[in-house]
Amino acid sequence: MELARVLAGVETLAVAGSLKVEVTGVAYDSRQVRPDGLFVAIHGEKLDGDNFIPQAIGAGAAAVLSERPPRPEARATWVQVRSARQALALTAANFYGHPARSVKLIGVTGTNGKTTTTYLLESVLRAAGYKAGLFGTVEYHVAGQVIPAAQTTPESADLQGFLAGLRDAGAGWAVMEVSSHGLALDRVYACPFAAAVFTNLSRDHLDFHQTMDNYFEAKKKLFLGCGAEPPPLCVLNADEPRTRELEPLCQGQVVLYGLKGNGKVVTARRPQLTFSGIEFTLHTPAGSVPVRSPLVGRSNLWNLLAAAATAHGLGLPLETIARGLEALARVPGRFERVDAGQPFAVVVDFAHTDLAFTNLLETARELARGGKVIIVFGSGGDRDRTKRPLMGEIAARLADHVILTTDNPRSEDPVRIINDILVGVQKAGGSYTVEVERERAFAKAFELAREGDIVLLAGKGHQATQVYRDRTEPWSDAEAARRLLARRGSARAETARSNAR
Repeated sequence: MELARVLAGVETLAVAGSLKVEVTGVAYDSRQVRPDGLFVAIHGEKLDGDNFIPQAIGAGAAAVLSERPPRPEARATWVQVRSARQALALTAANFYGHPARSVKLIGVTGTNGKTTTTYLLESVLRAAGYKAGLFGTVEYHVAGQVIPAAQTTPESADLQGFLAGLRDAGAGWAVMEVSSHGLALDRVYACPFAAAVFTNLSRDHLDFHQTMDNYFEAKKKLFLGCGAEPPPLCVLNADEPRTRELEPLCQGQVVLYGLKGNGKVVTARRPQLTFSGIEFTLHTPAGSVPVRSPLVGRSNLWNLLAAAATAHGLGLPLETIARGLEALARVPGRFERVDAGQPFAVVVDFAHTDLAFTNLLETARELARGGKVIIVFGSGGDRDRTKRPLMGEIAARLADHVILTTDNPRSEDPVRIINDILVGVQKAGGSYTVEVERERAFAKAFELAREGDIVLLAGKGHQATQVYRDRTEPWSDAEAARRLLARRGSARAETARSNAR
């Protein structure tokens, strides 16, 4: 495709070289540049793409886009642009033929609940007979492929390529977790959304956004339009205080959902929450239908309502919506039970914010029915330190015993992170244990647990690694728990045999 066509709509400041060169692809990583490709030099969190322009040209790039003025010595067409990130999104959309105009996008944003809501919506769309893709924290579903997620919201050039693959495979829909980073960094720029969903807002990512207002401003972008027209359908959580600020900004149809709803709000009547799942009557302005979901916990009731409200706003029949909600049995790392025959419950969950901790612990307390709740968690290094004591305070207040351990310390000292959390635990006067090594922390929790108790392994959820300053090691909370529980079961069986002899 000719470079001039690839640049359609991009705000350019200067051009050195020909715009008639043919471009074979769009890349933002110099290692991915193909001969005669276009390299867009974006500024990353740690690296500056401009520093890699020589490598991109050396790999055969026919053209370069940068926010900096052209360099006379460059052996490629150089285009200076106002915003490299927006240019990356637009050039990729142009190169792939704007696949988001063919594949209808549903974007889900908010602090908590995005992953489960997107899985539920994908399930509902499948129940309606549609081919659908999915993009989120755990994985991407693209034309029959399951791809481990590198980022919650893919970088714009990757996203446009994935959407083109969905379009070419005949998929009509894609459901996407749209993170605040993805919005702030223009990863979904030039994408028209058919529907935008807002789940909630609580403290998270303040290492990046600095303030809660900045964090919310990033979320708003999805509803205002990201370099495209605003979404014609906006689905908002009526129980979330920030919805009052967001609703007047919506230019399309607004559908509200929540647990405190009136007749106009999509809500759940007579909900029953057990370890076997959630049963309720889904009530909408179009009527009611019974729903019996295998998902567990009050937070999942909100997620079910978010998905149902979106599907209702899109005009899907209630029976189809119910069938799709009921078909989703589990979401990796989201209140995922680990059962090895032990007399107590073990749950792996991705909760890593104060709101998510509150929802997780209140759910566990509700389900424990008199049993004790034990929680094992840490906090990620090189991230917002201010949430650590809050999480510790919530855990100490709602759990019977807290075990503090390591969770992706990155460049920070794990003990320092634990001490930050400990401030909140001690403030609440909670019972606690410190065990830096995560597997030993799990073992201690299992030693403390008795029949009827619930052990929560929180923070990592679906993640498959533990990230340290100098290395990244394979790690799975669920696999580690199964291994330890199996070992305990074998030890108990051996003791029983010895006693019998």
